[in-house]
Amino acid sequence: MDQVLQLKLCHSRVQRQSVMLGGPEQKNTTDAMTEIFQTEKMQAAGWFRHLRDEIVAALIAVEARHQSDLSAGRFDVRKTTRTADDGSDAGGGEMSVMRGGRVFEKVGVNISTVYGELGERAQGAMAARKGIPGMKDDPRFWASGISLVAHMQNPHVPAVHMNTRMFWTPHAWWFGGGADLNPCIEYDTDTAHFHDQMKQACDPHGSTLYDELTAWADTYFYIPHRKRARGVGGIFYDDRNTGDWAADFKLTQDVGAAFLPAFVPLVDARREMPWDEADKDTQLRHRGLYAEYNLVYDRGTKFGLETGHDPDAVLMSLPPMAKWY
Repeated sequence: MDQVLQLKLCHSRVQRQSVMLGGPEQKNTTDAMTEIFQTEKMQAAGWFRHLRDEIVAALIAVEARHQSDLSAGRFDVRKTTRTADDGSDAGGGEMSVMRGGRVFEKVGVNISTVYGELGERAQGAMAARKGIPGMKDDPRFWASGISLVAHMQNPHVPAVHMNTRMFWTPHAWWFGGGADLNPCIEYDTDTAHFHDQMKQACDPHGSTLYDELTAWADTYFYIPHRKRARGVGGIFYDDRNTGDWAADFKLTQDVGAAFLPAFVPLVDARREMPWDEADKDTQLRHRGLYAEYNLVYDRGTKFGLETGHDPDAVLMSLPPMAKWY
């Protein structure tokens, strides 16, 4: 039998069996999931690194073309590591952070690939949210992704967040991610442009998908104790497993690739607008909302700290300065 056809048949068999509970099929499914997904893991992690490189290069170019008395910002890149409780290697990644630039007061573009065993609290959270069987018996996991947050010098330029990721256990796999715009001074044209780019990324994957992911973002990025949204929305999805890994990966790639055309034109349109101390005050108070959300509600922050990843990398999203009254 043709090797490619064998691979496809095996992949299809794993997808069907992964929903079975218990029985002799459970171990076979686990073995197959472990073996078949090595290629997929490498593809996903490689894509996140490729996207990081593209974004970093584009943001350096933004810094270079902006005229300012400040020196153009440069990214400080350092590796991050993670160790298991027994001291063994448990993955890591790279932080790429620019601070004090002409355009970007702080922007971080992190990638990571981590693995090991989920602790009891993380197992419980996963099982409760996804209903995955067997997590307690075999708590291994693997996760890879890219996370970006930009806080701007000029209050007229919106802050932004983007994240895409793949998660695997021997029992299931899924993708998550999205992007959302967080202006402290809102411009309807900016919001419309950002959402249009996100819609273009979603439309090839289903005529209703953009509406679904926009509604999900509106719910996810809501701050209950402030009774308001964090920003002007975008798209968000998690736990995505349609049974077609390649299709779900392509959606994740399209969302990541949409970030630069969605955001950079907004930066170029507003980075030279004049601003005053009142505008800066508005920005700092809005950043307080961002900090509150990320520390209290964000799933990525909770997961990163819960699983022992480098706290500087996990908390990269926090703004360099913020204000509360």
